[in-house]
Amino acid sequence: MKYRLLACGSALVMAAALSACSSSSDGADEAGGVTTVDVWLMRDSVSAAFQKEFVKGFEAQHPEIKVKVQIQEWDGIGQKITAALASNDAPDVIEAGNTQVAQFAESGGLLDLSDKKDELNGEDWLKGLAEPGSYKGKQYGIPYYAANRVVIYRTDLFEKAGVDAASITTREQWIDATTKLNKGGTQGIYLPGQLWYALGGFIWDEGGDFATESGGTWKGALDTPEALRGMEFYAQLQALGKGPKDSDEDDPPQAEVMAQGQVAQVISTPGGANVVMENNPELKGKLAFFPIPGKTAGTPGAVFTGGSDLVVPAAAGHPDEALTFIKELTGDTWQKKLAVAMSYVPNRTTLASSVAGDPGASAMAVGAANGHATPNTPGWAAVEAENPIKDYMTAVLTGGNASEAAAKASADITRAMNAGS
Repeated sequence: MKYRLLACGSALVMAAALSACSSSSDGADEAGGVTTVDVWLMRDSVSAAFQKEFVKGFEAQHPEIKVKVQIQEWDGIGQKITAALASNDAPDVIEAGNTQVAQFAESGGLLDLSDKKDELNGEDWLKGLAEPGSYKGKQYGIPYYAANRVVIYRTDLFEKAGVDAASITTREQWIDATTKLNKGGTQGIYLPGQLWYALGGFIWDEGGDFATESGGTWKGALDTPEALRGMEFYAQLQALGKGPKDSDEDDPPQAEVMAQGQVAQVISTPGGANVVMENNPELKGKLAFFPIPGKTAGTPGAVFTGGSDLVVPAAAGHPDEALTFIKELTGDTWQKKLAVAMSYVPNRTTLASSVAGDPGASAMAVGAANGHATPNTPGWAAVEAENPIKDYMTAVLTGGNASEAAAKASADITRAMNAGS
């Protein structure tokens, strides 16, 4: 889920939620020629300072439109949006996690924005945001911002081991460097056994995927040769540290493990570095970033692109004004400001230079060019709820037969994805 990916990504914390509002606008405003656009944004997706600056700038640029923002919590947001889309009182704009758009589009409750792609610079959108924002050939979600995982590393431990992070541009070089680091009580990398988003990157690098679709039916694909090669690399990397084989990055929190002082690398969003330093201030100035390496030096490793899209409910009272709002928030000026304020990757590849001064965000931007998303279908939500991928990873890492474990997990994925068909 997007909220887990970005949980530690923001250095600023959103102010308390603004007062609730519905899609019905103030009659006085309407009578006075001013239209109120009601917007749902997610908690911590932007800082209170950025939100205030944007609303003030937008309303100055568009005096005929007033903006009301209601901050939503990630917990339970799927059900809340589904209910809003089925009502006659939906907001005009909703921020949705990129992997959530398909399930909302399937309900018929979103406006098709395909004809707006050109004016919204759709040709440059990040694939990991744009693809999940489409469903059955139509564009419902407009890319808002992105974040993905990078390698956070200890500069002092790298220097002590004689490893130059700048020279790590391929998987082979990464393994060699991590092997050198994995000595003298130092863990070359702390990689928990169930970090399945990282596994996804290695599988995509090999040309595989979690699942494939044919004739409207989805089938788990962890047992393909490509996916098995991705898992083989994961196991090789995971062995160069002491990460648990039966839990994910939250159990124990990997930032807290790195803060203990003996971990040279973790795979995380850049915001994880802030958590490491909060737990161990002595590491301030000793953490840096590089993109997850790919199979060849010319292509960064594939990454899962987390982030958000903006959607317009079919029941929105002011769809034209909603589009104006989206056009501004996803346009050059505010995308650059948002990226700098929140250390995000902008929604378009052509804006990557705007985060050049932020080491973590610039490393993310490199990886985002090879960003991917989970299978774009409403049925994927059932897979994440059950998550047989985690059990598969643990089975392999604890000595199980990889092919047999992959076949079982693939069957579980197939069943879960097609349960509602």
